[in-house]
Amino acid sequence: MRTKIFCDIADYKTIKFFNNKSLVDGFTTNPSLMRLAGAKNYKKYSLKILKVCKKKPISFEVFADNFKDMLKQAYEINSWGKNVYVKIPVVNSKGIFTGSVIKELSDKGIKLNITAVYSFEQSKKIYKKLNKKTKSIISIFAGRMADKGKDPIPIFKKSIFLTKKNKNIEILWASTREAYNFIQAKQLNCNII
Repeated sequence: MRTKIFCDIADYKTIKFFNNKSLVDGFTTNPSLMRLAGAKNYKKYSLKILKVCKKKPISFEVFADNFKDMLKQAYEINSWGKNVYVKIPVVNSKGIFTGSVIKELSDKGIKLNITAVYSFEQSKKIYKKLNKKTKSIISIFAGRMADKGKDPIPIFKKSIFLTKKNKNIEILWASTREAYNFIQAKQLNCNII
């Protein structure tokens, strides 16, 4: 199995450049990266990106914090393109698990990227809520864990084992810190880095 490489950026020129390179298999953005890239209007900027990135998977994140608005934004983001994954945080700012949001969207066939995952318990809870027929990504924040002195490898091993029988659910090594992380992800058979 090949570990896919996603470019974690919202810069239009960089996405346009890497969209034509076989090295990069997809893209993932977030509201902070969008701001850094100079996006004044989230939707307009996203649609501009989608004009150059028409086939490779790309994640756009909701920025609402309550579940009702998350769902509203998710449905809109999903309508932007067939290659779009809607990025949903595993918990909101109050620490409440977004399970009901994940379940509703996944059951409707909306491709999701569940982000800011820090434990195997979270991976397990997400996996239970996902419709196994819908493509989904679970993004585990390896770099941020390692920054705090926590070894992310055991969480990846368990999460990869949990999802490996399902081709639609992929594990993404997020918050990459160094080139060696790619070797680690590859050794673990992690789907994406």
